[in-house]
Amino acid sequence: MYLGGVTAWGAWLGRGARGGEEYFLGRRDLPWLVVLLSVVATETSTLTFLSIPGIAYGGSLAFLQIAAGYVLGRIAVAAWLLPAYQAGRLRTAYELLEARFGPETRRFTSAIFMITRLLADSVRLFATAIPLTLVTGWPLITSVLVIGALTFIYTFIGGIRAVVWVDASQMVLYLAGGLIALVVLGQAVPGGWPDILARAAEAGKLTVIDPALDFGRPYTLWAGLLGGAFLSMGSHGADQLIVQRLLACRDLAASRRALIGSGVAVFFQFALFLFVGLGLWAWYEGAAFARSDEIFARFIVEALPAGVRGLLIACVFAAAMSTLSSSINALSSTTAYDFGRGPGPGPGPVSGWGAARTPERMPERMPEPTPERTSGRSSAWDGSRRRCGPSSSSRRRSGSSR
Repeated sequence: MYLGGVTAWGAWLGRGARGGEEYFLGRRDLPWLVVLLSVVATETSTLTFLSIPGIAYGGSLAFLQIAAGYVLGRIAVAAWLLPAYQAGRLRTAYELLEARFGPETRRFTSAIFMITRLLADSVRLFATAIPLTLVTGWPLITSVLVIGALTFIYTFIGGIRAVVWVDASQMVLYLAGGLIALVVLGQAVPGGWPDILARAAEAGKLTVIDPALDFGRPYTLWAGLLGGAFLSMGSHGADQLIVQRLLACRDLAASRRALIGSGVAVFFQFALFLFVGLGLWAWYEGAAFARSDEIFARFIVEALPAGVRGLLIACVFAAAMSTLSSSINALSSTTAYDFGRGPGPGPGPVSGWGAARTPERMPERMPEPTPERTSGRSSAWDGSRRRCGPSSSSRRRSGSSR
């Protein structure tokens, strides 16, 4: 029911989309808060939903240091990269590379993105199909095909507008699932959350900041801030999966709010699921598991009431479909714009970074100039020529004449 309902709603949201600007960028008019939620949902996969509790189960809250680094990295992207993206009215993150290094670099980088995204999402889709197989009894390949096909349908029909709005709703759903898990654990463990936190403090599991300069520790303050910042700058500053959403915002200020706000949201999201991990540690009394990502999944299947279990399983699907739909749309936009002749008007010059332009379809015959069309334009054109100097084509002509 959940899979079918999301597919129908997503297809309805994007009905009537026309042109590349609307299909891939939502006419650059999407609310920043919805984009914020979509960014968080896009970077939160099923593996994140199930594995973050396992980190606190076997360790502490020190993983939050990486989330703090994520915020710092997004601030850097908002300060340095977003102005260039928005000023040039770019359609993919890799158009900026063409302005500086040529079309071959743009296509090469775009190809790397497409290959790595396909490989990563194959793993995520496989991981999501496992719980669907357990619930329905279908063969694993059938579960993979069902999830992939339903996600593809609403992504194909609805475009970026459907993807972003469905992502936002799915994020709200799996956050609600995390809160419900907290409530259930508080009621299931004797003594409730006061007892859970007291036992966790005695075991040293409430540690958030670890300032040690020890390269053998997985999560320290310095590794978290530096590693998280550079990882976030790469994923949110140069990856079409995220940049596409930021380009769909109304202006630079909206893009910055969406990007930096998503870092804060991720911090609190990680905190939520880390506390779920503490509750699971108290519930299972620290029992050993073969894999950390199976702890929360086993709790959902074995310990939750039927209705709550169905909701949490829907949360697993929500986390997967939000990432998968975003990848499909991002891969489509890079294929259309970086390797094709992308529909719609091309971007303008990028201030301070060069001019990023893509080949566009030109009309077979340009209209003849008329006084009505040319009046009032010569002064603006002359002013532009005086500010910017001769065009590149003029320079080429003068060079050839010499």
